[in-house]
Amino acid sequence: MKFPEIPENESQRLSALQKYDVLDSFSEDEFDEINALAAQICQTPVALITFIDSDRQWIKSKIGIDIIETPREISFCGHAINTPHEPFIVSDTSKDDRFYDNPLVTGDPKIRFYIGFPLVDSAGFALGTICALDYKSRTLSIEQVRGLKTLAKRHQSA
Repeated sequence: MKFPEIPENESQRLSALQKYDVLDSFSEDEFDEINALAAQICQTPVALITFIDSDRQWIKSKIGIDIIETPREISFCGHAINTPHEPFIVSDTSKDDRFYDNPLVTGDPKIRFYIGFPLVDSAGFALGTICALDYKSRTLSIEQVRGLKTLAKRHQSA
């Protein structure tokens, strides 16, 4: 397993994240509705809106999974924020050098597919992601990828 790289601008990114005061906040309909659209567009059983703190991935909105947070070092979204303007796609996590031995792949919930688009604030800091996951390996159509990208752009900076 490869841990996510820490962005060069990490201290500024964390300061930007703190300004939104979103970590450990209550569920909100707006996030849940966007998340439901992500699952529908990607036709996946799991969709998340996450925020990456210094040592954890905190999940603001979730569909199809009961996890509230994970250590940052095992998070897929921790990798995704390192490409702030591109999707991060893993078609089969069990065959990817970064994830094949990740506990989220080898144990419950046995994630096999991941796509995440970073949520980027107006200053360009990737604060978290909107992502879709599946328990089976797969690919998405160009239209599905574009749809998730549109949701990420519309919902940037929480």
